[in-house]
Amino acid sequence: MAGPKPRIITLTKREGQGYGFYLRVEHGEEGHLIRALEMGGMAELAGLKDGDRIVRVNGTFVDNLEHSQVADLVRKSGLSVTLHVLGEEAYKTAKTKGVNLAETQSQSGQSQPTMNGVSAPAAKAKLCYLQKSSSGFGFSLKSTKGTKGVFMTEVASGGVADQAGVKLGDRIVEINSENVESLSHDQIVKKVKAAGDKVMLLLVDEDADKFFKSKGIRPSTAHATVKHLPHKPRIADMTKRADGYGFLLKEDPKCAGHYIGEIDKGSPAERAGLKNMDRLLAVNGQEINNCRHEQVVEKISQQGSNCSLLVLDAETEKMYKLGSVSPLLYWEEMRGSPPRYPEHEAEAIPAPANVDHKPKLCRLEKTAAGFGFHLNGIQGVHGQYIKEVVKNGAADRAGLEDDDIVVEVNGVNVEMSTHEEVVNLIHKSGDTLVFLVAERTAYEHLKARGVAITPQLLDKEPSADVPAPAYAQEDERKDTGSDDERPATPPAQIRSRSSSSSSSSSSSSSASHVSEDEKL
Repeated sequence: MAGPKPRIITLTKREGQGYGFYLRVEHGEEGHLIRALEMGGMAELAGLKDGDRIVRVNGTFVDNLEHSQVADLVRKSGLSVTLHVLGEEAYKTAKTKGVNLAETQSQSGQSQPTMNGVSAPAAKAKLCYLQKSSSGFGFSLKSTKGTKGVFMTEVASGGVADQAGVKLGDRIVEINSENVESLSHDQIVKKVKAAGDKVMLLLVDEDADKFFKSKGIRPSTAHATVKHLPHKPRIADMTKRADGYGFLLKEDPKCAGHYIGEIDKGSPAERAGLKNMDRLLAVNGQEINNCRHEQVVEKISQQGSNCSLLVLDAETEKMYKLGSVSPLLYWEEMRGSPPRYPEHEAEAIPAPANVDHKPKLCRLEKTAAGFGFHLNGIQGVHGQYIKEVVKNGAADRAGLEDDDIVVEVNGVNVEMSTHEEVVNLIHKSGDTLVFLVAERTAYEHLKARGVAITPQLLDKEPSADVPAPAYAQEDERKDTGSDDERPATPPAQIRSRSSSSSSSSSSSSSASHVSEDEKL
């Protein structure tokens, strides 16, 4: 019996956000239900409907699984999840007729996957780290007359390149962080040979290459996956005890950076896998490379009772440096939901106090070093935010901070603009750039209440040289999660800590309907 064909929907989100729906099981209803869609949230924009049933999560058939197992699959999928869903009527009809939904979902000809309501983008670029063996790297290079680029060929099965993630037909974009797209075949061969026994390659396969070219994007490590790299940074999730986390934060006069030291036996730090002389890169996803020791200690102290640290050992750091790769790419790929902390150690985290829910108007004057920040976003997804604000740079002096959400660029509202559109606006701004931004919790607070974020929310009217808003009506698109990234807590004793965004999961049960409910 031919069964119904599911809709295949891929949702993506930023760190700390939810997908904008509740996953429920209800008394008297079969299946895992989509409920309480947030207006303008990722799920609603992607076309999920109230009453839809999830039958697969990332290809895994879930109709026969427990509610908690399905919720875990969604949470653990990272910053992106692919759902196979059936409408309420189609699902009920299939159940009534005894259709085997597990077999139905394996049929071909299913609907085109969508990502947040649009066709899913092609795969990312990829970073591949190769260490030469006695038989070499295990690949050859080829170029074709009339075709731009140098490509991988003769990738030896089981060889170094094959094991590193290199595939036949991959095009070389960078060698050890140097872009080589404009070089000739012979020049690239020389670069590979000059690299010695270790080389970091940035590659694009055919699909990714077409995608980047169609968007006019020059691939870089910022567009790459780090899943193929053999050495991984580590994320240490800890819950503080009465005596702290059980480690010291140290500075080494011989090496720049912040390091872990003096780990107490049996402490939360030891159980989380921290090692002596691990280098600390981020506190709860916030990069701390440009922070002073006291600032890092303060960040850790302000987070509450739960702590997430991104660290790497010396070998991993050397590998990442070879390709000029930010270890935060690992965090972004792996950390799609708040960390899970040991329940027996959990302590209440005080709610934020005296939070300023106003936006900021920041005027930047370009220096010889540029504006001093990075613009981050998910390719093809609306919503852009500030990262890597350079200390004492133009952005820092203007008041921009990491994770500020960009609302306007030179008076133009960009909340629904793509990354490429916002970048183009910035490039066209010349030496002066005016940003209307909101700190993440302020942004989500205002959007959840349907408040349009405009310069009129500031304490005073914008000066005459600030462009007027370029929209005529209130934006009714509401954001999805609500994360407490900067809870106002008393300073903790330092032996160390960090926090997590809270909002990806919550549960409740109704006495009258005996249901299970998970916010995702």
